[in-house]
Amino acid sequence: MAAPKADDGSVAAKLVEAGDGFLTTWALYVAATLGVVDLIAAGQSNADELARATSSDEDALYRMLRYLETIGVVREGPPRSFEPTEQGEYLRSDVPGSVRAWLTVNGLVARAFFDDPLASIKTGGPAFEGVFGTDFFGFARANPGWGRTFDESMTQATGETAKAVLAAYGFEGVTRIVDVGVGRGILLATFLTEHSEATGVLFDQPHVVADAWETLSAAGVAERCEVVTGDFFESVPEGGDVYVLSWIVHDWGDQRARSILTNCRRAMRDDARLLLVEAVLPASGTSGYDFATSLDLVMLVALGGRERTEAEYARLLVDAGFTLAKIVPTASPMSVLEAIPAV
Repeated sequence: MAAPKADDGSVAAKLVEAGDGFLTTWALYVAATLGVVDLIAAGQSNADELARATSSDEDALYRMLRYLETIGVVREGPPRSFEPTEQGEYLRSDVPGSVRAWLTVNGLVARAFFDDPLASIKTGGPAFEGVFGTDFFGFARANPGWGRTFDESMTQATGETAKAVLAAYGFEGVTRIVDVGVGRGILLATFLTEHSEATGVLFDQPHVVADAWETLSAAGVAERCEVVTGDFFESVPEGGDVYVLSWIVHDWGDQRARSILTNCRRAMRDDARLLLVEAVLPASGTSGYDFATSLDLVMLVALGGRERTEAEYARLLVDAGFTLAKIVPTASPMSVLEAIPAV
């Protein structure tokens, strides 16, 4: 039976088109992994040249580029030659706001969705572990090249988020900020650059902190930072007036998330603040693309974590000894959830 044509306006056709989303994931992953748009920017715009530069089949690569044109990533000019669209420029690795690393990670994570597609739905746990033989972070440690790509993807994401957070949330009067689970430290570096009198604490596992120092040094703020290594499931450094967890709590189910938050509460003075930078789920269903709802499925399948609604965050924080004071939207898909110690 022939599939309905996507342009006939039928409900069935739209459903078929939505089902073809895996093609977009695959094509973007291939383009990101091969660095196709970087090569085009360097002057190799012809599909045959690109195929030689990436050790690819000429016809296959051209067909993939032709698909990317249909979704607005590249456009074909002279026959078999392409240039990136405005959207496609963000597949370059050297532009601010690049999503090349993010899409590379997405492509690998997609295997966890398709190699055993019912696993997470049947068990409620991460299918990633069954597909790859280890958990998400264990895989990153065991595959350093991929781990660096994941770190880069998070640096790209948190870099844009950090700017949005600083623009939306009032940090006036903050003198010492503790960045818990820092990744490469981009949020802390951005904050200290904007607040020249403040100091910061960099807290994460030793192998993560090593990369973060590079970020802080490049930003010229390393001398105002203290490095503390450890495990946030065991303890968190004391002495901050603001504690920030960015893209952290959603990695974990409620029990482990509660453990992290409880350790933060133990370390905090009664007048300190806790800031969670997370995507907040809408209270009810929504039509059209929603970042938090999509990311929630990634957390389910890849890590066993979850996104949460405002009410769910409020309950989680109460259980850990906090009160959710307010939620501040930002220009990014992320929001700042401000919590204060319950006294």
